[in-house]
Amino acid sequence: MDDLDRRLLALLREDARAPASNLATKLKVSRGTVQNRIERMLKRGAIQGFTVRARPELEAERVRAIMSLAIEGERTAAVLKALRGFPEVAAVHSTNGRWDLIAELDAASLADFSRLLDEVRTLEGIGASETSLLLRTHPI
Repeated sequence: MDDLDRRLLALLREDARAPASNLATKLKVSRGTVQNRIERMLKRGAIQGFTVRARPELEAERVRAIMSLAIEGERTAAVLKALRGFPEVAAVHSTNGRWDLIAELDAASLADFSRLLDEVRTLEGIGASETSLLLRTHPI
């Protein structure tokens, strides 16, 4: 992946529906170059898909959080497998420091969120956890 690919990805993150001609103009390359680069990144898996970002106030009832997890012994693979089974787990990240994994949680309601916490905390291999609610997302 070169600088042009990285700049193209940045533009697609802002607006994945932007026409190739607009992207080409911003990048100062041809429309064909943009289309070829996108197709190549899709085939290589650098682009895994396209999504929609809704305004947060449209989903005000949803409960989003970050859950930090400490894993006991060599149980990381088993914990990851179990976390993949929860539709409310949007992503899981390995990290360094006190916590081994960080899970992004997105539940439909406070009751669903509470149930999810109870289930995740009792997974075999979870030594400790700490959860922080995401109160508001600030544009950057």
